Amino acid sequence: MSYRAGIIGTGGIAGMGILGMHDEETIGNEKVRASHAGGYDAVDDLELVAIADIDQERLDTFGEAWDITEESRYVGHNSMLAAENLDVVSVCTPSFLHHEHVVDAATSDADPDVIWCEKPIASQVSAAEEMIDVCDQTDTELLVNHSFRFTEDLQILHRLIQEEEILGDIHSVSAQFRMELLRNSTHLLDTLVYLLDARAESVNGYINGENEALDTLDAQDDVDDAGGGGMVNLDNETFATIDCTIPRADSSMMISFIGSAGKLYMNNDDGEWRYWRLEDGEHIEEPLPDIEGSWSWDEDYRDSFANAANHVRALLDGDCENYSPGVEAKRSLEIIVGFYISHYTGSRVDIPLARPLRDVRIKSW
Repeated sequence: MSYRAGIIGTGGIAGMGILGMHDEETIGNEKVRASHAGGYDAVDDLELVAIADIDQERLDTFGEAWDITEESRYVGHNSMLAAENLDVVSVCTPSFLHHEHVVDAATSDADPDVIWCEKPIASQVSAAEEMIDVCDQTDTELLVNHSFRFTEDLQILHRLIQEEEILGDIHSVSAQFRMELLRNSTHLLDTLVYLLDARAESVNGYINGENEALDTLDAQDDVDDAGGGGMVNLDNETFATIDCTIPRADSSMMISFIGSAGKLYMNNDDGEWRYWRLEDGEHIEEPLPDIEGSWSWDEDYRDSFANAANHVRALLDGDCENYSPGVEAKRSLEIIVGFYISHYTGSRVDIPLARPLRDVRIKSW
């Protein structure tokens, strides 16, 4: 069976290149495979047929690059959703617009069965909750593009930790990644809650107020997204420390786990994953079962988009359960919003957030 896809938002992650991941001279000018459009292009019987944006020039540049006919390039997402019958809609707009665009797509005449939404799920927890509820009501699968969930090695590692319990009870986690919290660090936090299969119970946060991407992206100064981190108590009794204050050029995504049966060190920038089994009080290093070679941004991250698009097709076929549903994507957002509230109130913040706090919005792109 052949499926039809549409994209809302024709910027970098949709198919035209991402700051820090691709050559600056090609961003916005040439199509990039590590993208939603690239994912669709890699999958048989899943065709990108329509695109929407509020910027006509960007719409046409994207349309020419990805061979979208002029009549299928829509100014404004509602025009596309009213005119097209779509099986899947990608939402690739700034995060503060995800809520509007997901809700509009789920309730539209386009009637998609899957919405593939960029990370983070939203800029406020109440918006994420409404997105989840509306998609449940309309029987729409909400798939959030936390890319690491779509890499084979991380899926194997999840099984090793959760089913084979190679770490036992996980006591402590230390994690570092680059600023900013919503734009970048949501990857780290989602990886953490995914591998732990846990949700935060409380956080103490710190925000440094720094955003190194403002000038490069020519963004407005009212963006809230910044570097930060803090301490997180999780509902599986794990204690985690998070540092996402590091400039991009100096950063590595590093996570260290200490458990009752072993310890694990992950450095995704260097592709180094190391595991030690704990036996009679001694840590003995050995290879991770079923995982060969090194993780890499060039291969694993690039391939995650095709893997995610294949997962979209499997969801459309009814062959699997959602790897990255909205309800799980909300877990990393709760931590980030909790960090902000904690920093600016000087207090510990409990999760789930109290109702008024779920409306706090952290503006990013």
